[in-house]
Amino acid sequence: MSRSLAVFLGWLLLVAIAASSGILTPPGEWYAALDKPALTPPNWLFPTAWSLLYLLMAVAAWRVTRVTPAGERRRALTPFVAQLVANALWSVLFFGLNWMVLGLLDLLALWMLIVWTLMTFRRDSPLAFWLMVPYLVWVSFAVYLNASLLILNFPA
Repeated sequence: MSRSLAVFLGWLLLVAIAASSGILTPPGEWYAALDKPALTPPNWLFPTAWSLLYLLMAVAAWRVTRVTPAGERRRALTPFVAQLVANALWSVLFFGLNWMVLGLLDLLALWMLIVWTLMTFRRDSPLAFWLMVPYLVWVSFAVYLNASLLILNFPA
């Protein structure tokens, strides 16, 4: 196996580990019972969108790893790893613990970490930057959904 393929598979594995929090904390009955905002997508769209986004994220990290000099990789990839942690935490907070407020705060932190990642990736690989843009758009939409769910379902 080539080193480049091994690096890609490593990033794919790391992204899959982050994604596993979503698999381990499915929406369930609690989420089904919530009042939903008008722009809530159909349930089938979430795993489809996230699968594509996770693949794009792994490709972006692989690309940055390939083009960034070894001594600069920590600088380039730290925000990416940090956003993966925030990403994994959201499912636990929102679906696992049903904490909508902390879920929203985590999403806002995630959004900022993605912006940091984009700024870093843009410097090292414009392609990696563009591969991450759909993720920022989707998380921006997730902020709307989380905030709307909180407003619609917050106890009076």
